[in-house]
Amino acid sequence: MVTVRRWTGLEAGLLRQALRMSVRGFAAHLGVGIRTVSKWEQKGEKTCPWPDTQAILDTALARADDAERARFKQLCAEDPSRRVPSEVKAARVDHETWTEDLERIVVCLDRQDFTFASALLDRWLGPAQPQDLDQRGLYLFGRSLVLSGDLRRLQGTVRDLLAAKRLYADAHEVFTELDIPRRAAQIELSLGVVTEMSGNLTPAATRYQQLVHDGRLSTTDRARALLWVGTALAKSGENEFAIQVMQQAATQFEQLEEPEEWATAQQKLALAHRGAGDLTRALHHIDAARINGRFETPLQRVQIETAQAHILLTDPATRTAGRFALDHASSIATQYGLQHQLRSINNIRNSKECA
Repeated sequence: MVTVRRWTGLEAGLLRQALRMSVRGFAAHLGVGIRTVSKWEQKGEKTCPWPDTQAILDTALARADDAERARFKQLCAEDPSRRVPSEVKAARVDHETWTEDLERIVVCLDRQDFTFASALLDRWLGPAQPQDLDQRGLYLFGRSLVLSGDLRRLQGTVRDLLAAKRLYADAHEVFTELDIPRRAAQIELSLGVVTEMSGNLTPAATRYQQLVHDGRLSTTDRARALLWVGTALAKSGENEFAIQVMQQAATQFEQLEEPEEWATAQQKLALAHRGAGDLTRALHHIDAARINGRFETPLQRVQIETAQAHILLTDPATRTAGRFALDHASSIATQYGLQHQLRSINNIRNSKECA
């Protein structure tokens, strides 16, 4: 039986190689952060994992099969001078192709083409070793983590949301290390969205509120944070307060000449007025949203159809039209694998006032 008396970053890195795992896969295997594994491999013998992590590494080695333990033993005995220097590995990364793929991934996510987006992300996140990347490569790695988090958030299962939270946290570490505060703050905003989607409305509202006046964010992002404060409040049943907050955000979007954001605010205002029992105002705002918004992506179409259906279902006189709109939204969500939206649609169908 191969054992390690005292783990350092060097032995941890060799175990990853012996298990033939990527940094990302090894981190998930151990239940630690990607940046933690990267730090081990970057610092090597100069760093030692915490005692509880030493025990985790012991367990990972003990559970390895005979071939994996043999590889680990051989790597430990190998002359360090034979290992490929990090700067040589970094030189092999094609930054231009990586950048082009990230642009493709953004388009795929807009179209909810999750399969192709996932394949492109795996192309880079699979083999990439953060400790071997230069500054530009690390930046691209951070962006890839964010987009991977976006993909999981858009898919929206409970498991996806947990994965998105971990990916965003790892990306936040990367951009904090690179000293790019704007990117770090945008990730904090995304973490708020994941928190809200997970049903933790009070922590989400608190996170949004903290970012409303955060100078690291653009004016538009701060207005988004304000709008999302209102969204969390409305979901918590505080519709009157939510309407006030959302109206402030809508005014800011109008001043910033952001028509798409303004239309989104109208959509959210419509739902808040529905929650407050004012269907006339709700219909006014949803009509304003539909007239002024473009709603080009499947997700946007599902969201506007679901919002309108929710309002129509509340009134017995328009319930049939509401059911038709909700069925249409459900069909699109099913076609594109939008699980979070499907859960929302089912919740609306099961609500007493829409039965």
